[in-house]
Amino acid sequence: MLVPAINIVIPLYNEEDVFDKLISRLTTLMDSFEKTIEVILVDDGSSDRTAELMTDLAMEDQRFQSVILSRNFGHQIALSAGLQQITATEAVFIIDADLQDPPELLGEFYEYYKQGYDVVYAVRKNRKENFLKKFAYKSFYRLMDKISYIHIPLDTGDFSLISARVAHLMNEMPEQSRFLRGMRSWLGFKQIGVEYNREERQSGESKYTLRKLFQLAFNGVFNFSELPIKLITNLGLLTIVSSIGYFLYVVAKKLIYGNVPEGFTGLLFVLVLFGGIQLLSLGLIGEYVLRIFFQVKQRPLFIIKETIKDKERKNHRL
Repeated sequence: MLVPAINIVIPLYNEEDVFDKLISRLTTLMDSFEKTIEVILVDDGSSDRTAELMTDLAMEDQRFQSVILSRNFGHQIALSAGLQQITATEAVFIIDADLQDPPELLGEFYEYYKQGYDVVYAVRKNRKENFLKKFAYKSFYRLMDKISYIHIPLDTGDFSLISARVAHLMNEMPEQSRFLRGMRSWLGFKQIGVEYNREERQSGESKYTLRKLFQLAFNGVFNFSELPIKLITNLGLLTIVSSIGYFLYVVAKKLIYGNVPEGFTGLLFVLVLFGGIQLLSLGLIGEYVLRIFFQVKQRPLFIIKETIKDKERKNHRL
């Protein structure tokens, strides 16, 4: 049985086109690295041949473990599924399959780990993506830096090396709505960032649709910021102050000029404004209620259809 010093966790979703390039670079890295490495490949319900390729590889090379989920659970859940399978004695390297993040940085990350850092995260110095996506990412991370009750480093993702103890602590965190880079920051310990240039995808298209990116952003905001719930309170106070101000204006107008201003247009505006504020507040409260609803059901984060470890196949594991 292989007992690795380092696990590499990689979620895959329809990555057939890039699979051979990924494995080639990983194999080169593993052959030359100073420590024993086991790669945990997690198929997140792919509709192409990704799962088949993973299975064949894991049956041929015991340094690769194949984890096939029963359906598409999402990137953050697939990463969590991989973290649940780790057996590393030292550290876990988290990386995506698209090769935008170079696996060869493991060596540099590991040097920092040997210096006592529990978390070594990658900081995107440059990224070869369109202007709109780069602007959205930069804006989101700077917003999170302002509103989060913990410090989440700017321009970072899940690409990182974490110690085995940090990985096990993350596995003990029970939240259904996962934002792993926030969970990693919340745990604390000694952390350091390493700058790098992010490359273009080697093949295919990004699996993070606009909807999935917004969902990830919402998880970050609602999981690691008090802003949404405080916004409701502040809007309520603003509404009260505005109402009192308008009332004083009407009274003053009556006392000074002897008449009350005709208020149909103003009243309509106020009603629409207050109605919008109420709907916004209900939406924010509903988001919290929905998250509580999913949390209290206590369903498993994921369901594993099949695993192959040490060339041994196991089916229907939770």
